[in-house]
Amino acid sequence: MAITASGHRNGRADAAEPVTDTGSAKAVSGPAGTGDHPAGAVGGRIGARSGSAGAGSRAAGYAWAVTRIGLGWIFLWAFADKVFGWGLATPAGRAWIHGGSPTTGFLKGTGDNALGGLFGALAGQGWVDWLFMLGLLGVGAALTLGAGMRIAAVGGGALMVLMWAAELPLANNPFMDEHLVYALVLAGLALGGAGDVLGAGGRWGRTRLVRRYPILK
Repeated sequence: MAITASGHRNGRADAAEPVTDTGSAKAVSGPAGTGDHPAGAVGGRIGARSGSAGAGSRAAGYAWAVTRIGLGWIFLWAFADKVFGWGLATPAGRAWIHGGSPTTGFLKGTGDNALGGLFGALAGQGWVDWLFMLGLLGVGAALTLGAGMRIAAVGGGALMVLMWAAELPLANNPFMDEHLVYALVLAGLALGGAGDVLGAGGRWGRTRLVRRYPILK
């Protein structure tokens, strides 16, 4: 309804109707996502940040997957070298298949350490060799495949902590060495689901067995 200069029509006072500034309305209510709308500008910035976060998350997933596979290779190589004596860490004559003990060299070398009496007494015992070698193989396979990461983290972490304890006191650091770092990385890989990227962790986690016993994931 139009408003006259006197504000009356036909002798009656009409309620004033709001006057709309179409130019201002366009500025405020422009299409979302355009520069004319403040909310659209904010939404565009949030979308850009979300895209960057998604790309960063994917990159981190691949980085952790490569770390997982690399660490798995370290365990598998140690196992194979000790079994066959390929001449790097283990000479051919001391290979496990030739009657050598994969634990004797390390454990006997701890004789002068704080816990040398305990660990030195384990050197060369068959059950210790078997546990050690199965641990290397199992942890290495789990890391490489990306399945069974939780058990690998517990078993591999325990193995690393025992090897750390055998070397106390440390020669180059008050308390930290590569064994503890490996144990922490194993825990992070398992907790972060690193087996789901470039691995079988996702498919393995959806099996009925793993859903029933989540520790197997």
